[in-house]
Amino acid sequence: MSELSNRVDNHRDLLQNTLDFIWKHPETGYKEWQTHAHLAAAFKDLGCTVVEAGDSPGFYADLDTGRPGPCVLVMGELDALNMPNHPEQVEGKAHACGHCAQATALLGIAAALAEPGALEGLCGKIRLMAVPAEELIEIEYRDQLRKEGKIHYFGGKPEFMRRGLMDGVDMAVMIHTASMLPPHTGRINGGSNGMVAFTATFHGVASHAGGAPQNGVNALYAATQALTAINALRETFVDNDHIRVHPIMPAGGAAVNIIPDTAVLESFVRGADMDAVIKVKQKVDRAIAGSAAAIGAGVTISTRPGYYVRKDEPGMDMVMKEAMEDILENVMYEPDSWGSGSTDMGDITAVMPALHPYISGASGHGHGNDYCISSFDTAVMDSAKVQVRFVELLLENDAARAKEILANFTPIFATKEDYFAAMDALTKDVDAVVYNEDGTITLKV
Repeated sequence: MSELSNRVDNHRDLLQNTLDFIWKHPETGYKEWQTHAHLAAAFKDLGCTVVEAGDSPGFYADLDTGRPGPCVLVMGELDALNMPNHPEQVEGKAHACGHCAQATALLGIAAALAEPGALEGLCGKIRLMAVPAEELIEIEYRDQLRKEGKIHYFGGKPEFMRRGLMDGVDMAVMIHTASMLPPHTGRINGGSNGMVAFTATFHGVASHAGGAPQNGVNALYAATQALTAINALRETFVDNDHIRVHPIMPAGGAAVNIIPDTAVLESFVRGADMDAVIKVKQKVDRAIAGSAAAIGAGVTISTRPGYYVRKDEPGMDMVMKEAMEDILENVMYEPDSWGSGSTDMGDITAVMPALHPYISGASGHGHGNDYCISSFDTAVMDSAKVQVRFVELLLENDAARAKEILANFTPIFATKEDYFAAMDALTKDVDAVVYNEDGTITLKV
């Protein structure tokens, strides 16, 4: 372990208190104001200059070596989940994905690197960023923020990139807390699925469910028919595309004696390739529209960009592997493995070298009501130490390794503007069933 990484140990009490605070104050995406305030104050106490995001929670602080070189971005996430059944939920929310540990580790990195003399021997700049809204939840709320012009993207990382908070950054990293790993273990894989999000709102006709059901058009039946039709598509999904479609029904009727005139399906379509995601989404749209037409209902399909496919940069993987081996007992280096979940870190990998490895320290099921941080030492202390060591390996020796990675990297999108254009093209609202005057039906999908 390097002397620089060891400096994290000097701040153990600060980090324990911070983790306790964030765990007890869970907040969902774009609402993380208590967490933001606590962390920003702690950064300022370290002497860092904090640049806030404005009308969104989140901020960054730059640590400049004073010598020319690349800028490495290190991130920590702020948001929690809606988990009303979690035993330690607060107002129905809980940190059931470990972001509380990631945000705390970010403070540990700042504390170690802000110590006198810490940046000697390094060149370039380290940007430490607290980012909101990684969990793609509360879609209706975020879409309202979008319509009001308060945000443009549902995920905090692409939104911060759009706002210019990542301008000048050359490469990025974030270690995610994980359960289901052996103790004191880091894991590096190849990447994870991208996705699009959609809401299908079925429009029927209300009527008395007992007295005159024949006068109604049952939106709930149209929605349940659509669920069946989507399930029938699953055998058409290509295995290597890692497709996932997992609808929920947040609305399906107001009263048992009224034919439901509104029902709502909400889902993601995930996959390992965005072209495959778009093709499957077209199939899903046809299943939804056809189901609505079969019942005589209408349906509005609202599609929004989710997250891009995450593909970790192999050169950075090797640097991370070395950093983890310096700190942890076990390292699972699995560059050919793939994650079927999604993260807005994928949006960052589309435009710059980046990676998103994992570290143990949690127990229970991710996004489950038994999830908790079971090892502060690993989830926070070791995570911070690994990331400090990772930055050191990149930026020492005139940043030779960082410069080599940058020289060999070819982005998916040449510019962030190209990325924005591709994601914006996914935004669409369509009334997918048209009943024509001649009695025919047109499906607009």
